[in-house]
Amino acid sequence: MNTFVHTALIVDGDATLRQRLVPALDRALRANHTVLLVVGPHTQQVVYDALGDRARRLPWDHPGAFDQRLGFTFDTFRRYLSAQQAAGRRVQVIAEPEIPTGGRAAPVDRIAAYLAYEAVCNDVFAGYGYPVTCLWDCRRYPTLVIDDARKVHDHELGATGPIPNPNFIPTAQYLAGRNHITLEPPPPITDLDTTVTDDHHLAGLRRTLREWTHDWVCAPSAATDVVLATSETATNGLVHGAPPVRIRGWQHTDTLITQVDDAGATPFRRWLATSHHPVTSKVAVACG
Repeated sequence: MNTFVHTALIVDGDATLRQRLVPALDRALRANHTVLLVVGPHTQQVVYDALGDRARRLPWDHPGAFDQRLGFTFDTFRRYLSAQQAAGRRVQVIAEPEIPTGGRAAPVDRIAAYLAYEAVCNDVFAGYGYPVTCLWDCRRYPTLVIDDARKVHDHELGATGPIPNPNFIPTAQYLAGRNHITLEPPPPITDLDTTVTDDHHLAGLRRTLREWTHDWVCAPSAATDVVLATSETATNGLVHGAPPVRIRGWQHTDTLITQVDDAGATPFRRWLATSHHPVTSKVAVACG
């Protein structure tokens, strides 16, 4: 069985794809490994041009179907790896995030949420024993994002294979470092502003959240994401923080945002949950 490594391929041009990704795929095909590629159309075309007919042996999917909803992404990959393990297959996963980074199309804190997801994968996916390689393109993402992407991968992909990354930060340490990130303040007036003081108020909170998402014509899956993420975050505030817990919600372009604050004074007692709508959704819970 393969050994789990979480590898970053930092792409600065098509030559990097041809010189590092294509040889890695070639090695996997020659070893008869199952390879799942969740990459964008440009990367797919570079691979097809290099591998020709052999690229038809590779199952493909588009990252846009995954990256809008991190809970969906996490569970989909977990189920996939579990099924492959049960079938006794040797598997490699190649994934390329497709995340807006600026302008009106960029939901709040999506990059930070995705990097936190990448960090958690180091612990959760390790149990399956399969290598996962993530493509991060310098032409698409700013330097600070690329630097953080390096921190959450224990290897980088070189010309001959994965190389240990001396700058890797373990999951718990990386997430702890996010505890002091300052969130953008909510607008002065929000669509939703309510407070819970104990767990008896949570049912009412969920009902209020469902009504609020209905007002914005959320898709059912997106509405469920908002309700579950926000109510669970509020529960964390009640159990681990200092009640009362305040929940505010507002719209940012095509994204619904909820912010949950407890009465504690320390920075880690703030959470942010977001959900994209109307037809796709993402839930991120980011400590800050």
